[in-house]
Amino acid sequence: MKKLILFLFFSFFLFAKTLIPALTIDVNESVKDMVLADGHLLVMGTDEGKLKIYDLNKKSFTKVLHLPKIKDFMGDSINTSVSSVDYYKGKILMLSDSGVGGYSDLRLNENNKTVDVFTEKDKLSLVEAKFIDENNILLAFLSDEVALYNLKNKKIIYKKQLSGSKFSDLALNKKRDLAAFACESGEVTIIEPKSGKIVKRLTGINLDNIFKVDIKKNIVATAGKDRRAGWYNLTTGAKNYIQANFFIYAAALNPDATMAAFAMDENNNITIINLSTKDKLFLLKGQKSTLNMIIFKDDNTVFAASDDEYVNMWKLK
Repeated sequence: MKKLILFLFFSFFLFAKTLIPALTIDVNESVKDMVLADGHLLVMGTDEGKLKIYDLNKKSFTKVLHLPKIKDFMGDSINTSVSSVDYYKGKILMLSDSGVGGYSDLRLNENNKTVDVFTEKDKLSLVEAKFIDENNILLAFLSDEVALYNLKNKKIIYKKQLSGSKFSDLALNKKRDLAAFACESGEVTIIEPKSGKIVKRLTGINLDNIFKVDIKKNIVATAGKDRRAGWYNLTTGAKNYIQANFFIYAAALNPDATMAAFAMDENNNITIINLSTKDKLFLLKGQKSTLNMIIFKDDNTVFAASDDEYVNMWKLK
């Protein structure tokens, strides 16, 4: 039986086209989160307390934002880690560790000016923060609570508990009117960000922690600790998955949600899958350590960042 499973697994990878990076960006620091902004800027948060903006046309860094140092338990000044970044119409959100009590710092950069949104004094244990629009931010808490914060009024509009499990990841669709919250139980909760209304709870694929979730159009993709690369159809209720032989640390959907990228093996390769046929289309090689993030720029361009200083780009052809 074990031999049959191994045969099926390796057969799955047999017909894919292997690709190497078309571009490698040396960030000089480990990248924890990144977003594509306005189609040409790559915004990257690092473990050295910096946010770097890379111009894909010029193929160079055009801006670097430095976060203040924090104190460790010995009282020494150290760099904080930018754990979450987001971009919306010229505004940049940067979430980092405050160094105090497990609480978070959230900063907003606009017109070359950075201001505090939250500090350790607010006593918020945040994991991610994303724009819903110019004035509202969706907050994800370690406790799997969600809140909506209004920047103009400096006020939390609502706060809601989504599950009894620990939060793991958050993704917004293109319109930012649906959010997918994943947690360590393997469940995905779909909400309307502006109201906090729970639209659907997705279960049945992942039986353990979901490392990454993505949502495009009516498809939700999941990357699981249980070695399952999964996807749900919000319209039909259909669900499917592919079993891997290693933890799946990252997942991403292409813009029209016909393909998904999953980190499916111990060599940090990325597998591109046709979701309707489950066929493996491409195997992307070149990432050297555990993947943190995969992004489709379009149907033919994929970016990935990991626990090293390199961001790679592949052209699917």
